[in-house]
Amino acid sequence: MSEMSATRKAALWVGIVFLLGAALGGVIGYGFAHRSVSAASSPLPEPERRAHRVRELTEALGLTSAQSQQVDAILLQKHGEAKALHDQTDAQFEQIRQKGRDQLRAVLTPEQKPKFEEFLKSLDQQKKRNSSK
Repeated sequence: MSEMSATRKAALWVGIVFLLGAALGGVIGYGFAHRSVSAASSPLPEPERRAHRVRELTEALGLTSAQSQQVDAILLQKHGEAKALHDQTDAQFEQIRQKGRDQLRAVLTPEQKPKFEEFLKSLDQQKKRNSSK
């Protein structure tokens, strides 16, 4: 009888150790996943990203300090051009969006228009939340 009791105790300990290992593994896995998500959701400001890219290129290609300065100037200029293009397309997108909304309003009845405005308000809030992440 004592032998059966010892087997049960051993099985119980194996089960407990397994469950603790699984729980600890889950907590550690969640911690790593959460840290990588939060790091990805808070990108570096543009000057720091550019400086990091220049350092990477300098190390990978063996750039001289003069070349590093030229690379930095090129990246800065191209970032400005890309941002200007992005801003321009954002403005065009907004014009298209507003024109579409106005056309939809023209189709709606007076009873439907307040519901549509609430729908748009909700949609805009959701878009704002998603863009701030």
